[in-house]
Amino acid sequence: MTYTRLLYDVRPDGVATITLNRPEVFNAFDDALSYELQDAWKQVARDGAVRAVVLTGAGRAFCSGQDLKAAKEAEAAEGKPRSFHESLNQRYNPIIRAMRGLPKPIIGRLNGVAAGAGCSLALACDALVASTEASLIEVFINIGLVPDSGSSWFLPRLVGTLKAFELCALGAKVPAEEALRLGLVNQVVAPDQLDAATYALATRYAGAPTRSIGLLKQMLNKAATATLDEVLDYEAHCQELAGATADYREGVAAFAEKRKPVFTGQ
Repeated sequence: MTYTRLLYDVRPDGVATITLNRPEVFNAFDDALSYELQDAWKQVARDGAVRAVVLTGAGRAFCSGQDLKAAKEAEAAEGKPRSFHESLNQRYNPIIRAMRGLPKPIIGRLNGVAAGAGCSLALACDALVASTEASLIEVFINIGLVPDSGSSWFLPRLVGTLKAFELCALGAKVPAEEALRLGLVNQVVAPDQLDAATYALATRYAGAPTRSIGLLKQMLNKAATATLDEVLDYEAHCQELAGATADYREGVAAFAEKRKPVFTGQ
């Protein structure tokens, strides 16, 4: 697919960058962007050279959520109101499922506001590095809607039910420093340090045992809704898979030889 709404790049060190590229509307989602982003996640999943992904937005925003003007124009063209159910299942939910199912780490570079579905997109990342100018906001309630694209699943697990209700029901902006205190982001840095901090973390993940990272993501996803017995069984299953990788053999050899391991993602 030729991308017109996002930028896609892969560095020699195995770090891919996906940049939402509609800065004139704060990287808001229209239909084209949602389908291009779906395709980009398929591309990083297929590409064996990609071992970590940075997700960010062009300009001053990460992603401001749904482009309401574009939605109204689409309704006018179709001659009927859009189905929220259909839009979520066709456009947004496949993106969130692809991110959580991707067997590679996703680092969000939070350069500005992440609002609505853009907030959900940020929370679906495995790690978030935020600029001091960044913020998150569950803006849905401000237009009479409820959280979607996974926010009602991510938020209670990150901040607890009481705080999640507050953030969703009041629709208040959460500045970067407060987001750090709440556990919504991993790091907060000055804007001129955002690239360095993000790619330092992404490079570290790209050099990690990729298959084990993928198994780890699956385990954490499952643990959110599983019983202890189910988790214990699944840990044993995943450990058997991890123990069969070349990276495990390299890790053991490096330990015995008292050197730093060189993982290849195999």
